[in-house]
Amino acid sequence: MILGASSSNTNLINSTNKIANAVIEVYNKLKIKELSYDAFNIALSGFNKLQDNNLLANDSLITIIDYSLPSTQNRLFIIDLKNQKVIKESLVAHGKKTGDIYAEYFSNKLQSHKSSLGFFITEDTYQGKHGYSLRLNGVEENINNNAMERAIVIHGANYVSEKYINKYGRIGRSFGCPALPVDQNQEIIDLIKNNTCLFIYYPSGEYLANSGLIAPVQYPQIFVE
Repeated sequence: MILGASSSNTNLINSTNKIANAVIEVYNKLKIKELSYDAFNIALSGFNKLQDNNLLANDSLITIIDYSLPSTQNRLFIIDLKNQKVIKESLVAHGKKTGDIYAEYFSNKLQSHKSSLGFFITEDTYQGKHGYSLRLNGVEENINNNAMERAIVIHGANYVSEKYINKYGRIGRSFGCPALPVDQNQEIIDLIKNNTCLFIYYPSGEYLANSGLIAPVQYPQIFVE
């Protein structure tokens, strides 16, 4: 028997459970055992808010970088939500002061040489010192909104490769950019350029507490007898 729960609370519980079940269903269909459920769930929450605010040009494509994984594993995943499939996955670098094999430390500060967490919207492409590159617009205040000023972009790098892993036991590190393998860089950029959602995840309590895009659902108080 449920005590102290109004009909509106019950409706909220039912609605929340329905959403949670839908997210779990999509996650299971994707069959990406490397990508944590928490990363996918949080990414979907922010994606929906960005979409509701008409900030995304593509209502199905999302890119998730899961920095809870070691740099020796694929940890960038491009997902087609409507068709519920993974389009592409890849190695991806983190900043040199973010960690060694594992990412641990994050920053929004200039010259920190650390990666930033949170939600980004992809912008236009350009030819820079690292070749074909993609600008990223960090949309979370005090978390990643300095990305443009810091020149945090997606680009290719020779140190992101299996060959580098075999030699050093990890991939190389950037100045904060999510750098990609040179032979996959253009393909990935062309898939996600021009106003799609990119989410960089790490199980950081500080990030989860301060992100305005993933405010936790307030569950009503219930008592079960």
